[in-house]
Parts: sequence; C-alpha cells; structure tokens
Amino acid sequence: MPVKKSAGTATELLQLRYLAHARSGDKGDTANVGLIALEPSYYELLVAEVTRERVARHFRGMVSGVERFELPNLDALNFLLHGALDGGGTLSLKTDAQGKVYSTALLRMEIPVPRALARRLRLAGAP
Repeated sequence: MPVKKSAGTATELLQLRYLAHARSGDKGDTANVGLIALEPSYYELLVAEVTRERVARHFRGMVSGVERFELPNLDALNFLLHGALDGGGTLSLKTDAQGKVYSTALLRMEIPVPRALARRLRLAGAP
C-alpha cells in the first residue's frame, strides 16, 4: 500500500537514506542522481516530497539548476544537477569531478513523512 500523507497527519523529518538508495555520476558539467525507493510503497511519498525546488535548495550554491524526471516503472526519480561539476571530469579541479558523492549528499536531505513511518524506520535502523 502506498505511503501517503493526508491533511492533519502528524509528520517528522526523516533523511532520504531510510526511504531510498541512490547512484550518481557525471555527463560533462552535469551530475546525474538516481533516487530509487527501497520499497515500492515509498515511491509516491518521494514523488510528493522530493521536488525539484527542494533538491535545488538542498544543493544551493553547488548547482546552477535542477531537473527532475519520474520513472514510475522503476519506483525512481532522476535528477540532473546542472553546473555541479565545475566544467566536468577532465576540466575540473574539484575532488569529486565525476559527481559520485552527490548521491550520498541527496540521501542526507530530510523530508516530512508520517510520524509512524519515521519512527518505525528509525527503530529498524539505517540501510
């Protein structure tokens, strides 16, 4: 059953690492981050809460723009983080010129989730 927030539902902030796993890489000056729900029931919550605007705020000062793509057949979201790599792997002097750490950084973002789910996942421990 999909996890949905409804009006009046008590929520708590929870890091995405409890709800999803992620992979990232590079294409020129753009980092690509795939966010995949750990359980199919978490996908609708990710769609509702991990918005382009929220991701742009999370990476404020590190990227020049964010695009989001929904992949419901994979229970996943894909984000393009433009201007994230200081020119790209062969041009950049950044430590992470291929954007591998952006997935971990996104998993540290907090979103509001129903309180009962947040408590259950925290008790179970991080993946």
